[in-house]
Amino acid sequence: MSKIAFVLADDFEDSEFGTPKAALVEAGYEVEVIGAESGVVTGKNGTEVSITRVVTDADPAAYVALVIPGGFSPDHLRIDDDIVGFVQQMAARDVPVAAVCHAPSLLIEAGLVDGRTMTSWPSIRTDLTNAGANVVDEEVVVDGRFISSRNPDDLPAFSAAIVEQLRS
Repeated sequence: MSKIAFVLADDFEDSEFGTPKAALVEAGYEVEVIGAESGVVTGKNGTEVSITRVVTDADPAAYVALVIPGGFSPDHLRIDDDIVGFVQQMAARDVPVAAVCHAPSLLIEAGLVDGRTMTSWPSIRTDLTNAGANVVDEEVVVDGRFISSRNPDDLPAFSAAIVEQLRS
């Protein structure tokens, strides 16, 4: 079974974890939740998720894609050098990297958005522009192996785009 890495910290947007995870599991993939520390993280709406693997024990070569849910989780993760390094290593492998809502802020920190066309939650669009991205307001944007969406309303299209990338 192929594994998908989700990077997660407290205050994630619950649906932005649950919806793509369910779509990927239904498509036959195994999901591992990567965190800065072991334990349980809690979403903004109370969903509790166990960290499957601490980032320092995670081998990027073991995963066929990376998914970054939004909420405030990416803001917590972007200050962790090991998480940022993991994201950079995943992107260097040319596998799908999917970010929804506030999640592109972690991609900004990893230096991965310059020259890419992306979308996001409105409050980080200026940050994306300042980091060199071409920002558009669309339900889902696919730029090479990078997939981005704006908010929970976009999750069906976001999840479908991830599965489509994995199958291509």
